[in-house]
Amino acid sequence: MGHGVLLWALEERVARQINEEHENKTFLPGFPLPESLRASNDIKQVAAHGEILLLVIPTPFVERMVSQVVDAVRGDAILVSCTKGILNDTLETPNHILKRVLPPHLHSRLAYLSGPSFAAEVAKENPTAVTIASEDDAVAQRVQELMSSPRFRCYRTHDVTGVELGGALKNVLAIACGISDGLGFGSNGRAALITRGLDEITRLAVGSGASPLTLAGLAGVGDIVLTCTGDLSRNRTVGVRLGKGEKLEDITATMKGAVAEGVLTSRSAHHLAQKQGIECPVITGIYRVIHEGADPVEVVTQNMSRPLKPEVNPLVAEAAHHSEVPPRETPTSKPGCVIGC
Repeated sequence: MGHGVLLWALEERVARQINEEHENKTFLPGFPLPESLRASNDIKQVAAHGEILLLVIPTPFVERMVSQVVDAVRGDAILVSCTKGILNDTLETPNHILKRVLPPHLHSRLAYLSGPSFAAEVAKENPTAVTIASEDDAVAQRVQELMSSPRFRCYRTHDVTGVELGGALKNVLAIACGISDGLGFGSNGRAALITRGLDEITRLAVGSGASPLTLAGLAGVGDIVLTCTGDLSRNRTVGVRLGKGEKLEDITATMKGAVAEGVLTSRSAHHLAQKQGIECPVITGIYRVIHEGADPVEVVTQNMSRPLKPEVNPLVAEAAHHSEVPPRETPTSKPGCVIGC
């Protein structure tokens, strides 16, 4: 898009590849990078660089890395968290972590990007849509303006909680769908897991103060469909291999440094459900398979044999009924365009 971008890389070879060969051969091979994208191993130099600071750090390392650069961040910077996860010990999302680490004057400059967006497909310029969440609408609009293109479209919302929990918990669901596929349970099994998993994610998000409508959007259904069905999904791949009988430690050893956030988040999700007193058989089942060595076939049988109940949860139905509907925007006069599309 012509922006000057400075990327922080932990590995010296990655920065060298990007600056000299204009390709990230280690983590995104096969895609030429524009010369306006440069890389540095100096994290403070990068943090001070631009109007927007994208934080793409695995959840367990957010506090440590941001603490290193907090003094270097520009006062007018917008910090956009692209991290999807929940800390195991404290059940904090990146929003909670950042507000604890950053000075108060930067709290209103925070935004959160989530949605169905495999990196390789973005690099191919495949059409992609994401959502930007921020408590300050002007901040969300500015991120939209700077990051939207004819092939990468950003929507916006105020529901930070819904966007963060949708982005984190879908990784756990993707492992479940991968296990189902690895066991050969077919399309019916995958569709059932996606739908009932979405119900559990929505109940947990609503219990945390989110709108159920957010989980019907890009950060919910959109990201769930992508991660639970796409072959590029690291979390689904882990699940497929677990379903075929491989051990988690053997799978992790072959991932070349890539992170499947759902492995760690499965523990957080299970504990969040316990804390809220919400029954989540899919999430609990994945926790048992990953962390307690439970037999996935036995877990499926137990879940399918539970007492029968209505499909729609009363709390979610009530929350949907009372969800705030945003004001209508000025109708567009472009021919053939649906209002607000």
